[in-house]
Amino acid sequence: MIQLMFLVLFMEGIMAFLLLVKIGPLRELIIKSLDQLKMGKGLATMKTIAGTMSVILLSSLMSIFKIQNKGAKLGTMSPMDQVLWRTHLLEASLMGFTLFLGFIIDRMHHYIRTLIGLRSSAGSSKEEVQRLQEERMQLKEKDDKASMELKLLKEEISTLSRNLKKVKSESKEKDKKIEIAEAHIVSLQKQSADLLLEYDHLLENNQKLQNQALGHKR
Repeated sequence: MIQLMFLVLFMEGIMAFLLLVKIGPLRELIIKSLDQLKMGKGLATMKTIAGTMSVILLSSLMSIFKIQNKGAKLGTMSPMDQVLWRTHLLEASLMGFTLFLGFIIDRMHHYIRTLIGLRSSAGSSKEEVQRLQEERMQLKEKDDKASMELKLLKEEISTLSRNLKKVKSESKEKDKKIEIAEAHIVSLQKQSADLLLEYDHLLENNQKLQNQALGHKR
């Protein structure tokens, strides 16, 4: 029994050391082994073994106390009682260390698994941050491009506004010229009508003069 406990304690010590110190793929191998051990019936088996060892530990402690009480009543312990006391004390010590080291290994495995999950989440978060930064850069480039296009459009609108004002000004000048030309045409038409009337009057006077000249010749 004692040799078996020493073997178990030695194996637990190696597992704890490999969980603490990363040596090649051994840590991952131990973690996977503990994962499989905690799945299905393995966990129930481990709890049963731990419960049995706890009962044996309590039994050994009770035996130690009984032997001590017996020796206290007699004033001394017999050689057989001393051997039994030391044997029970060694067994209780080995079982206590075994249970304590098993608990330490279980907590180490839990925290390492949690740490691996946190690192994985941190890696995913880092990738997400990088993706968001890339999207932010793309949006910034698009915003800069849109700002540049908006600036160009504003400049084009400003140019078109100036051209429109210029065209309106030229149109007003042309309208004024057209009005002046129309007024001049009306004036010319009036002068032409007056000249035609005067020409008709001259023709009439000329005809009268010719008629009078013909009358004097007769």
